[in-house]
Formats: sequence, C-alpha cells, structure tokens
Amino acid sequence: MAASNFTRGEGPLPSDRRTPHPRYFNPQHPRYAQVMACHDAALAAGHSQYLDPITGGHVETAESIWKGRDCCNLGCRHCPYLPR
Repeated sequence: MAASNFTRGEGPLPSDRRTPHPRYFNPQHPRYAQVMACHDAALAAGHSQYLDPITGGHVETAESIWKGRDCCNLGCRHCPYLPR
C-alpha cells in the first residue's frame, strides 16, 4: 500500500523526495548547493540530521522525516510529504 502525501512513508525514501520542494528551500538560494551537499552527506552516512551551514542549527533529513513521522505542517526544509 502506498503512503499518502502526508503520512509516514513506507519503505525507502523515494529518490524524487530527496530534493526539497521550492516552497521550503528555493533552488536559487546562493547556498543551495552547499546545503544539499550537507544533506546528501548526512544521508550517505545514515545520519538523521546535519549541521546547517546557513544557520548553524540542526536540520532533519528527508529520510529521517520519511521514516520517523507524519507531516507536521511546519514547513520543514526537507519535508518529503509535500505533494509533488
């Protein structure tokens, strides 16, 4: 059974859900590539968060959200549940 757009994902994170929706992180942001490199490194290492190079805070990865909880509607940068 496929997961709905806003409930906890089933199975591995789909590849099309690894990229943030532009509503939550604009690809034109000057540090987009740097942020995505941090996100991708965290995913590769199996980490649930990474240190944000923009704010210095911790940001949850798309995979962590996908596996751990439903959408909270707070506009998380890497929310995998926003309709595509």
